Amino acid sequence: MHFVFDTDPATPAIPITFVTKTTCTEVLAALPPFARHFAQASGFVARPGQWLMLPGDDGAIDSVLFGLEDELAKRDLFRPGQLPDLLPPGTYRFANAPHDARLATLAFALGSYQFSRYRKAEARDVRLVPPEGVDIADITRMADAATLARDLINTPANDMGPAELESAARDLAQRYGAEFTCITGDELVAQNFPLIHAVGMASPRAPRLIDFTWGHASHPRVTLVGKGVVFDTGGLDLKPSSAMLIMKKDMGGAANVLALAMMVMDAKLPVRLRVLIPAVENAVAGNAFRPLDIFKSRKGSTVEIGNTDAEGRLVLADALAYADEDKPDILIDMGTLTGAARVALGPDLPPFYTNDETLAGDVGTFAAQENDPLWRLPLWAPYDTWLDSKVADINNAPSGGFAGSITCALFLQRFVEPTTRWLHVDIYGWTPSAKPARPEGGECQAARAIYRLLSQRYA
Repeated sequence: MHFVFDTDPATPAIPITFVTKTTCTEVLAALPPFARHFAQASGFVARPGQWLMLPGDDGAIDSVLFGLEDELAKRDLFRPGQLPDLLPPGTYRFANAPHDARLATLAFALGSYQFSRYRKAEARDVRLVPPEGVDIADITRMADAATLARDLINTPANDMGPAELESAARDLAQRYGAEFTCITGDELVAQNFPLIHAVGMASPRAPRLIDFTWGHASHPRVTLVGKGVVFDTGGLDLKPSSAMLIMKKDMGGAANVLALAMMVMDAKLPVRLRVLIPAVENAVAGNAFRPLDIFKSRKGSTVEIGNTDAEGRLVLADALAYADEDKPDILIDMGTLTGAARVALGPDLPPFYTNDETLAGDVGTFAAQENDPLWRLPLWAPYDTWLDSKVADINNAPSGGFAGSITCALFLQRFVEPTTRWLHVDIYGWTPSAKPARPEGGECQAARAIYRLLSQRYA
């Protein structure tokens, strides 16, 4: 059970009453006269996120009022995630139902996250008695997975290189009894992963392909591929310094794939899970891969390098081709891939791509259900010719600058067989400014929605 939950408090839990502007008059009228006058004198009008502690006769906290949105279209179902940051130490309970009790409980857990590896965090010791009817094991599973993803992303690249990412994946695999292997350094060339090797060869920290499997071989095959670029300088097509500031998050696809794998294994879903993570550092050195270099991919097609800063799709291409050889029932990849996706949809709404209409509908349904937003963009076939090269089979970065997220997805599609049920998600993996239940920094995106999809499809 997540540390923020307390099912057997030593003292009575303090009630939190959720209030909207519509219900405010009714809620205040039901309070004892002293508490009602205190709330009115304090100016409590149930603005979203507004809160007020009401004292009892002995001066201790008797209850808490917390404002929520009224309008359906404006509701933030994670608004209760603000509470762990606001409340003084103690154990609390929901006195009435928020808009969604399950998501409010999850938000409370997500909002309690603190990254304390390098600086001692101020102890909060704010606990919640879970509401009746909420599957607290499932909530804990999702909260713990989000903590894993956030911790990995928030860790700077000096402490989160390819070897450290391998270690984190190995620890997770061992925890659940998965079979773990890793191909490292020049062995990538020997075993036909030339694109992964090319991107990572300029770094003194050897590139690698992390690979683990879990579950019974007879179960449906679910394969997850995560982009693990631990730091992206842009390579010889060097990023400006401003664009490099949060490039420690460029392994966010790997972090979120590990979070998703953790949920699948912890829930003991009846699937044969495979996780592939190409872990590299895109560095600058005399042996760095160059613009207009040409490499033969694992798939056999030749790739011209249009831009060394479009490296994520290169490492995913080899990993996807390898994953596809196993003929999985579903193949899912995640990566922090394009600024174009952020321009189109912002940091909070990752686009996803698939040609499977049933899968697309399910992704949209569960993204909404889990408050883990995703938005479908098209694999627009007419743009596929933009990837043409005059000297190779394909160019990794077409000129022109249009539809960058779509052309990235089309590039990756070249490395997956048309018959494969494939889902590609172009995540950001970062919260630029804090929101309820989403502190600034590394973020778990798409993993909860896909976990729910898999649990419904295969449980």
